[in-house]
Amino acid sequence: MNFKDLANKTLISDNDISWEDLGAGVKRKIMAYDDQLMLVKVAFEQGAIGSVHNHPHLQMSYVAKGSFEVSMGEDKKILNEGDVFFAPSNVYHGVVCLEAGLLVDIFNPHREDFLT
Repeated sequence: MNFKDLANKTLISDNDISWEDLGAGVKRKIMAYDDQLMLVKVAFEQGAIGSVHNHPHLQMSYVAKGSFEVSMGEDKKILNEGDVFFAPSNVYHGVVCLEAGLLVDIFNPHREDFLT
């Protein structure tokens, strides 16, 4: 399925979307988006790293599986299945996967850079 085909869709089956391999033990699926909102699944192998970065988008991430050391600004905390982190606009954040896991990321507005 082409990313553009997901724009403004309302009923989406996980099996209809392929994983995008980002390398180094990380892959993602863009599940749905419109101009204001985007939901993305990101799977990590144990030891994989989501490099520290920032962006103007608001981000909420739900730990659906596994365990992650999450860096947010100057703070670090280990988050496990069921936990959440919130990355305000332009705050540096990143993760290290301690136990193979899955994050469900929500962005406002959508990440146009993910669509190219």
